[in-house]
Amino acid sequence: PCMLNILWMIILIIILFLIILLIMGIKITFEYNKTGSEFEGCLKILILRKIKIYSTEFPSKDVTTDDGEKKEKDRNIKNIIELAKPCFKDILNYLKTILNSIRINKIQNHFIIGMDSFADTGKYIGIIWGVLSIINPIDRNLKISAEPSFNGSRLDGRGTNEIEIRIINLIVPTVRLILNKDIRLLIRGVLDER
Repeated sequence: PCMLNILWMIILIIILFLIILLIMGIKITFEYNKTGSEFEGCLKILILRKIKIYSTEFPSKDVTTDDGEKKEKDRNIKNIIELAKPCFKDILNYLKTILNSIRINKIQNHFIIGMDSFADTGKYIGIIWGVLSIINPIDRNLKISAEPSFNGSRLDGRGTNEIEIRIINLIVPTVRLILNKDIRLLIRGVLDER
């Protein structure tokens, strides 16, 4: 009887931990710096806001090259589009649910954009500034900026992005999505095309 009580306590502690994890969600952090052709970045996934469960750096430190010839498989994107058409509304509703379960902690990005033509640089940076003037006031933790570069074609940037996803809000919509027959056909079609 005493051993059974200990087992029940351990099971209860595990269940409580899972409930806390579902309520608190996961935190995703992505930091990057791109200058010229150099790209450095780090992606981290944390639970309970502190415990790192996944981390990777870009470019990968353990890059291996394969001299063997890789066989390219012909992919028929039209089949996937035909499979996706009947479930477009369901996917759109699921994406809205995902957006509602995301909390922005910090999104700070700065881009340096240049074209070969001064006029094109000015035109596109004006459009980008107009779009950013609409996007930045959406959330106080959202700071995206861009500056023009008149020294030829260029796209550089740096940023720090942190978001939290509340998993508990996604459980029921994910199950509902997976139970949809059209979605399962789409998933099967995508996996077959790989």
